Amino acid sequence: MSRTPQGRRQARRREAEQRRRQRMAAILVIAAIVLAVLLIWRFLPHGDEQVMASPSPAPSETVTPSTAPTPTPTPEPSPDPTLWNLRLVNAAHALPDDFTVEVTKLRSGHAIDSRAYPDLQDMMDAARSEGLSPIICSSFRTMETQQRLFQNQIDAYVSRGYSQDDAAREAAVWVAIPGTSEHQLGLAVDIVDESYQLLDEQQEQTPVQQWLMAHCHEYGFVLRYPTDKSEITGIGYEPWHYRYVGKEAAAEIMAQGLCLEEYLGETG
Repeated sequence: MSRTPQGRRQARRREAEQRRRQRMAAILVIAAIVLAVLLIWRFLPHGDEQVMASPSPAPSETVTPSTAPTPTPTPEPSPDPTLWNLRLVNAAHALPDDFTVEVTKLRSGHAIDSRAYPDLQDMMDAARSEGLSPIICSSFRTMETQQRLFQNQIDAYVSRGYSQDDAAREAAVWVAIPGTSEHQLGLAVDIVDESYQLLDEQQEQTPVQQWLMAHCHEYGFVLRYPTDKSEITGIGYEPWHYRYVGKEAAAEIMAQGLCLEEYLGETG
């Protein structure tokens, strides 16, 4: 059956519309393919390029370390010489005329600063528990007692032919000038071995002194006048004279091999 002119025109329009849609579809497909190719090309390495997580410095470059300043260490605080247990008493540091101290009496009739008494008792008990026999032969002294002991020492030198001035100088090496004795401070005790009660250098060989020299710091005491510190302390070697300074200071003095003057920075 032949078409009318109007029917043929409608058929041609439908065919044209169909061909237009086909061209549009083809264009979209081509565009999608081109876009995909571009994306793939963008993320692929090209030529000699390398993908690295982080760049490394060129061989000629040097890596400069941080120049941040090193923190200055905080200096250790100096011992406080005003503390009761660190009070320095010697020829250059005399006790004030009005000095007083509360003491605890010992069974032997001796006495010590009440604040140091518990540690002294612990030290003596510990020595005795080791089978030793320590004896306290001198402790707290009044001014009158110190004056008497000092004068006795002067008289002993005078009797040996020394002048009064020379006798006084020699006496001061072994007996502190009144007002400058640690025994007046109430923190010093002279301890001897029951088997050897002479105050001479042989005392250091006794079992009691060997134990005390090794352990006194554990109870807050130090050997106050070591044999190698006489030029600093001004006092001759006394291996029987122990001074209470407290456990912390005693441990530091012992570990560093100091005398009390050195520990307090009073050696000038």
